[in-house]
Amino acid sequence: MEDILTEIPPPSRFFLEELNNFCPPSPPLPSPFLLFSTLNKEKFSRPSLLIIAMSSPSLQVFHHVASKTLVGTLILPEIPFSGNSVEPSLKDKSCNIYALNEDDSLIMIVSVQFPITAERSHAVAKLLIGEQIIPEKVLILDSVRSSNFRGRLSPDEAIAFKLESSAERKAKADGCQDSPLVKCADYLPSGSVVDGLAAALLSRCQLKKIRGTLCVSWPEVGVSVISLVKSLLLKDVLSHVKHFDIKNLEEFLKLGRNKDFLLDSELYT
Repeated sequence: MEDILTEIPPPSRFFLEELNNFCPPSPPLPSPFLLFSTLNKEKFSRPSLLIIAMSSPSLQVFHHVASKTLVGTLILPEIPFSGNSVEPSLKDKSCNIYALNEDDSLIMIVSVQFPITAERSHAVAKLLIGEQIIPEKVLILDSVRSSNFRGRLSPDEAIAFKLESSAERKAKADGCQDSPLVKCADYLPSGSVVDGLAAALLSRCQLKKIRGTLCVSWPEVGVSVISLVKSLLLKDVLSHVKHFDIKNLEEFLKLGRNKDFLLDSELYT
């Protein structure tokens, strides 16, 4: 007779992943939504240019723009508001929407100051592009990680690369005066990878046939890369904008150079 205490038990007939079938499914997360400061949402539904800032350098630049107006925010229900300040701050976990009114054209800026998971990226991208907001052109500003880049990146050299949607490349081929949107940047080398929200936003531009440009910069933080992003915006993207006040940024960069330190926004700490 077998000893039930010492005998090796038979293998389980269930695979490890099948054990999850006995657990109740997690409740679905509520959908993200946009909240505007006015009931007239149509006023902000068709901007001539939508800029989505996700990288630390781009967030630093737009945080110091005095001529912008807070018009709304993107709510991701799983992100708590606790700890956020009353006035917009780079340390807040928020996704504020700003407007730059330039004569008859409307420029909107989305400052994404919290990490968005890959599972939520497409829902957020749909919300920002093609549903409630239908822009003529889109600029996405993100950072490139060294692990996703095919080649060598020097920590001492600030550099930027771009990817474009088919509609943006067609506008360039057709001789549009404002194309390409970003001129002072090379294309991202073949074999490099862009993922997460940035990839979802550019895919959304491609799907909706919107002129979209993704500009990624390196390194992720520092005075030099902030200056590079500022230069790209002033020379290419916002060269026609008259009311773009960045005096506070110039003082901020000057302080950073004098003290010789990296300017880290502490967004993800």
